[in-house]
Amino acid sequence: MSSIRGLTKASTADDVLAGIDLTGRRAVVTGASSGIGVETARSFARAGADVTLAVRDTAKGAAVADDIEATTGRSVDVAELRLDDIASVHAFVGAWSGPLHILVNNAGIMDTPLAYTTAGWESQLATNHLGHFALATGLHDALVAAGSARVVSVASSGHGSSPFHFEDPFFLRRDYTPNLGYGQSKTANVLFAVEAQRRWGAEGITTNALMPGGIWTGLQKHWDPEVLATLKRDAVDVVKTTEQGASTSVLLATAPELEGYGGRYFEDNREAQVVDEIYDVVYGVLPWAVDPEAAARLWDVSTALVDAEAVRLGLGAPTR
Repeated sequence: MSSIRGLTKASTADDVLAGIDLTGRRAVVTGASSGIGVETARSFARAGADVTLAVRDTAKGAAVADDIEATTGRSVDVAELRLDDIASVHAFVGAWSGPLHILVNNAGIMDTPLAYTTAGWESQLATNHLGHFALATGLHDALVAAGSARVVSVASSGHGSSPFHFEDPFFLRRDYTPNLGYGQSKTANVLFAVEAQRRWGAEGITTNALMPGGIWTGLQKHWDPEVLATLKRDAVDVVKTTEQGASTSVLLATAPELEGYGGRYFEDNREAQVVDEIYDVVYGVLPWAVDPEAAARLWDVSTALVDAEAVRLGLGAPTR
């Protein structure tokens, strides 16, 4: 697919929404207390949507909500969501009522030291994929009730670092590096979109994944300070603002041209090509991230993990 409406790498989220009215549509943006999540939520609000900021730190979320109201004239809701804690995800889902038109799975952590959740899950996979998987499947009925809904999975060109390792997803037997953990979780984000589209497309839910581009946010806090400083000095020409970084998420969430067109990976406001190798921060999607067999297998594995943790916590496994 070529560029939509002439949108480019330099386009902002507000550029994407020019002429689009989201009045009456309800949106949830995870990780909306910083980075591109803030600008994604702000643009939705400015276009008339009823927005919920799903955040780990509700105090930070409240400050962002105040800023969005000051800049758009519209209030937004704030709700706690800790993606590495299935009890928190269940609480968020249980508190939701009515339809949901837009779900942007934006929150994430990157290149963290090896750590495990109380469920025994490696933290990057838990936060970036499994928590979002539990959220999206938990909100499935709300998405169906919307009649026409969008789910957006924020991935990364970092998926090129690793396929999904079904034999040892939590690094219990293989060596861990932050880059491998991040890459596997981002591959999982794309595979989720592939399988969600296959399962839910006929129900009016369109799901896609994306690479937002290179943006300096708190996501890089675990990087070596000297390396980060060098990159910030030398990569000026390829870096986006947060407003530009939010644009592809907003495109996938709202573009009429993409109604029913899902299970794909986008970058710079257009569909990416499948490539054999990724050379730069934005350069296509690898075959292992869009493999339908791997996507179906990951869905089953994710369902089993999430349901087992819900039972362990006494929450009961949801009916899907």
